[in-house]
Amino acid sequence: MEKLYTAEVTATGGRDGHIKSSDGTLNFDIRTPMEMGGQGGGTNPEQLFAAAWGPCYLGALGSVAKTAGVDTTEATVNVQVSFNKDGNAYALSAELDVHIPGISTEEAQTLADKAHKACPYSKATRGNIEVRVTAL
Repeated sequence: MEKLYTAEVTATGGRDGHIKSSDGTLNFDIRTPMEMGGQGGGTNPEQLFAAAWGPCYLGALGSVAKTAGVDTTEATVNVQVSFNKDGNAYALSAELDVHIPGISTEEAQTLADKAHKACPYSKATRGNIEVRVTAL
């Protein structure tokens, strides 16, 4: 593999800590959500993962759609990343709801599935967490 870009972020303090990127663009506190017994009031790892996955997925969608002659400039994806209890352990799961205006739901689902196969974040999670991709 040829590295094209490397992001560097330093985290301290765990789920109630702080993150800072090497270029200073990210520089803020992380908070455990109230739903998980924390104080809330700040972002959390699941939000950050969803925020990163969404744009990457849309990039992949644009690439596969271009081959099919479909314009996806107005497409959206709502990414939901859940933190789940799995017996005595914890696991993530995700749902990606994809909307591509101007085409049928069936065609959108075909493109959504192709994008899921191409997206680097989707590849990283494949076989590791439950993921549902649905065209709306």
